[in-house]
Amino acid sequence: SETPSGIAAEIEIPLGEDRLPESSGCVFMEGIQDSGNVGTIVRSAAAFGVPDVVLGQGCADAWSPKALRAGMGGHFALRINEAADLSAMIERFGGKIICTVARGGRAVDELDLQGRVGWIFGSEGQGVSEALLARAALRATIPMAAGAESLNVAAAAAICLYEARRQLSSGGAPS
Repeated sequence: SETPSGIAAEIEIPLGEDRLPESSGCVFMEGIQDSGNVGTIVRSAAAFGVPDVVLGQGCADAWSPKALRAGMGGHFALRINEAADLSAMIERFGGKIICTVARGGRAVDELDLQGRVGWIFGSEGQGVSEALLARAALRATIPMAAGAESLNVAAAAAICLYEARRQLSSGGAPS
């Protein structure tokens, strides 16, 4: 960073403790290459109470300086597992898997997001691979204005995680 805020502490990077089979929720990232997006998704997961984040191969380093700045402390509230075999980790999680797609899915606010939900967010350019799309029970789309092509992956993640938290707080899914 050109204007760092200084070192407050030096820590050992924690290894992601694998507690997926009992986790209440998880974010799975596939091929997200921008460290700022990775950190922002980590921050959103922490803010909306998702305890686990799993990054597949090809994702930016969750512990890079840029990801840590974007995460604003969220890294220390979560279990983060990096360079994982996403298919195997999704299988270990075992909850309802929802994949975000730019179009063709159900509106995120129309989905029942109660229970153990795992979200798959894909790369900025390619989205989610066909292999992981096939693993998802549901496909979610965020309704946008006509002419809008897509959202930034971190913005999409924040919207989806907020909606899941909103449903949890309101005590029910949409009717």
